[in-house]
Amino acid sequence: MALLDVCEVSDWLKDDGSSAEGASVDKVNHFSFAAHGREFAVPPGVDPAEFLRPFCSSADGVEGVKINLDHGTTTLAFKFQHGVMVAVDSRASAGSYISGQLCNKVIEINPYLLGTMSGGAADCMYWERMLAKECRIFRLRNKERISVAAASKLLGNMVAGYRGMGLSMGTMICGWDNKGPGLYYVDETGTRMSGNMFSTGSGNSYAYGVMDSGYRYDLTVPEAYDLAQRAVFHATCRDAYSGGAVNMYHMKQDGWIKVSQGDVAELFYRFAKEKN
Repeated sequence: MALLDVCEVSDWLKDDGSSAEGASVDKVNHFSFAAHGREFAVPPGVDPAEFLRPFCSSADGVEGVKINLDHGTTTLAFKFQHGVMVAVDSRASAGSYISGQLCNKVIEINPYLLGTMSGGAADCMYWERMLAKECRIFRLRNKERISVAAASKLLGNMVAGYRGMGLSMGTMICGWDNKGPGLYYVDETGTRMSGNMFSTGSGNSYAYGVMDSGYRYDLTVPEAYDLAQRAVFHATCRDAYSGGAVNMYHMKQDGWIKVSQGDVAELFYRFAKEKN
């Protein structure tokens, strides 16, 4: 309880009979296939959302304090007759500062599941790695792979328990199971949707414009590769927070493959040459 004393948690505790000694962990656990392990322990009586509210960039916040970092990216995924195409950019940004150009925004959960990153990189990586652990435990216990629907539902249930606590995550769960290719969108509120085409991030409106003009379910594999690459490329040209390289993955019946990693600058000259 020394850490609680340093952080002055005793000042936050409500008068509910709790003591600093007994407030070291929160025994409420999220839904899990694994043993009930504690995640993000919070002292009883502390409401993280209310505690963080004065420090956010809101109208009633503290002057000059801002912990809501601006972020941006472009990720997309769509289903077609040969599986699921996934394409993302690789620029990592913190507000107007570009912190890196080679961030891999596709998380390889297992050979038959992929997740994309949009929002806070730390949140996406943490929760999708947690999902990878739960999917592995599910397979060991049930002697079969978890379905794409169940994996996306599990992720949604995990993050829903932390709604309003400042998580930033918009991800797509892509995979192949006994029912064929699957594609789901999950965000930090626990919202979960199934669909044939999704795009997330600050450049999604530009990506949707390209995909809407060329998408159809009976695309050939080369056509799907070209459409996905062009959609992300055009988004990087118009969105300041997207750029770096275009990473593409193809989810097939026998698992995913990484198709390519094309530098945006090289793609610009290639597409310009084709236009001329």
